[in-house]
Amino acid sequence: MTSVYTKSVPGILERLGAGDVLISDGATGTYLQQRGLEPGGCPEELNVSRPEVVRGMSREYFEAGVDMVLTNSFGGSRFMLGKYGHGHRVREFNRLAAEHARSQAPAGCYVVGSVGPTGEFVEPLGEVSESEMYDSFAEQITALAEGGVDGVVVETEAALEEVALAIRAAKENTDLTVMSTMAFDKVPRGYFTMMGVTPEAGLDGMIEAGADVVGANCGSGIGLMLDLAEQMRAHTDRHLIIHSSAGVPEIKNGGIVYPETPETMAAGFEKLFDLGINIIGGCCGTGPAHIGALCQVLRG
Repeated sequence: MTSVYTKSVPGILERLGAGDVLISDGATGTYLQQRGLEPGGCPEELNVSRPEVVRGMSREYFEAGVDMVLTNSFGGSRFMLGKYGHGHRVREFNRLAAEHARSQAPAGCYVVGSVGPTGEFVEPLGEVSESEMYDSFAEQITALAEGGVDGVVVETEAALEEVALAIRAAKENTDLTVMSTMAFDKVPRGYFTMMGVTPEAGLDGMIEAGADVVGANCGSGIGLMLDLAEQMRAHTDRHLIIHSSAGVPEIKNGGIVYPETPETMAAGFEKLFDLGINIIGGCCGTGPAHIGALCQVLRG
């Protein structure tokens, strides 16, 4: 399937191939929670009930200076939406997520469909077959394509089996640019995902599955992401994407607070640029102010 949005400007891979560094947006969940999404609520449902908030999020990130924004569709699979009673609304929620972001995109900027984990395990670890999980990803990603995305990012993954199915579903059912990131934590023996995947194995697995751009997201702050990014860049010369969180969240005055300020992260963002990271953006705890600082430090 081809995205319904066509344009004459260079595509994402053309820009990266020309040596451009693209700036991505910040967190979706953090932004929505600050604007009324209740704890434990379904972010994707806001595409229907609060479209002005979702569109406002994309607009603020584009106004901050980014080249691309992610859609409000991280938990948009039938498995995740089913937990909220919305499993039958996958196509509606994802198409709207893409349309809302696309409606705010300036000429020459990109919309990337966010595809998060299903929350399930493939057999024999879990009860979901490979074909069921593949079909779930295909359903979500084709809906994002219908809404007009330029690419998708399969993000925050921990298991190579799942991330490979998602990448394959995107490649076999669309002509979109496919990016993929895994989430790593640092332990005494190094970096691993929750399922024990190392950065090197993760990169190799994502590349073998067909991803055009690979990397990492989330993490425990810009310092550790710099270390991880350096390790990844030493392992591959492929296009790399890094979305860093604003540190480990803390509870203060009954609310969740992320410790890393825009000024703190800006210096780290600049070092990611120096490492040769091709797409740089934020994750949990980052907002338009963080991304504005990123744009300022890279482009003035």
